[in-house]
Amino acid sequence: MNELPFHDLRILDISQGIAGPYCAHILWQQGAHVTKLEPPAGDWGRYVGVSRGQHSALSTQFNAGKRGLALDARNATGQKILLDLAQQADVVVQNFRPGVVKRLGIDYETLAATNPRLVYVSISGYGDDGPYADAPATDSVMQADSGLMFSNQDESATPRRIGLLAADVSTGLYASQALATALYTRLARGVGTHIKVNLFEACAAFQGMAFLEHAMAGKRPFGAVSAPNGIFKTQDGVLSVVTVGNEHFARIARAFDRLDWLTDPRFKENSDRMVHREILHTAIEELLLTNTNEYWMRLLAAHEVLHAPVRNYDDVMNHPQALHLQTVGTIDQQGIGNLPYIGLPTTPYRRPAGSAPAIGEHSVEILLAAGFESGQIDQWLQQGVVVQHQV
Repeated sequence: MNELPFHDLRILDISQGIAGPYCAHILWQQGAHVTKLEPPAGDWGRYVGVSRGQHSALSTQFNAGKRGLALDARNATGQKILLDLAQQADVVVQNFRPGVVKRLGIDYETLAATNPRLVYVSISGYGDDGPYADAPATDSVMQADSGLMFSNQDESATPRRIGLLAADVSTGLYASQALATALYTRLARGVGTHIKVNLFEACAAFQGMAFLEHAMAGKRPFGAVSAPNGIFKTQDGVLSVVTVGNEHFARIARAFDRLDWLTDPRFKENSDRMVHREILHTAIEELLLTNTNEYWMRLLAAHEVLHAPVRNYDDVMNHPQALHLQTVGTIDQQGIGNLPYIGLPTTPYRRPAGSAPAIGEHSVEILLAAGFESGQIDQWLQQGVVVQHQV
């Protein structure tokens, strides 16, 4: 733990959902102490998607290892506690709607007046101001509004949602990178930073190359841009087979013993192969159906053809390379048991996952460590301002 770069860093995470919690969780994996502050009813992410009790897959993945404090910040007492905790933090991460932190008295300007070294991360849907500043911004909304669905349209021009929380996760990644940069600035210059990240710009940045393609071509192509390039059934599975140039096409021709393809003018260049793509794909489909995935994988590997089986999640967790790299760890999630956990894909700065906290699991412990009197904490518990999880 002490060898991790952020082992003495204190982060107050008052965000909910994915982007903010993931930003804070990334630094937790790199050693930071993260306090997850949420309302007594819990972060709304606890109740989205597959869930069990107080935990969902979403909230477990993005809050693993944090300490949990449940606090009602809707009243003056709760706001005072929140302010005290924020003033003690090195980093505050929040994703409230524009203007909310100002009303709570925990905006950057207020906190930086007493702690100029504070690093403050604000995550929003569309930014602080402008015509869309107050517009709702979920992952699905942002996939539609930022071009992600447009980028994922099929060859019949039907836009499709990407089947992952791509907008939220990519924003969390950008936010964590900016946070690490701000921490370097604090170390080098002794000053804090107010980082502002919004989902709209994060999604646009994530697609930067696609915008260039669109501008350069006038109309961005969709679907495969080389041929052959597709997903094909075998006797017992599915394979992806890909070419990216003439040499790769020659490898496929040799692997399938179709040397006639190499002299066929219809397949001379990729542009020619794209025109006659269906001829190639039909021939490959017929060939692959004659044997198993294992057979074709051995043959294609021997000819250095770009290919891979289409794996489900169980297959990926048992992938020979995943086993070698120990890609998939285990999280012993309180109230559920052992679950597979995939953390940062970086070494050496990552640590094994700890259980995501129950609502208010460490409330008393956190407040005592922050310097509050036990009698005062008991009073807040009785008033419902603070909630402590009971095992």
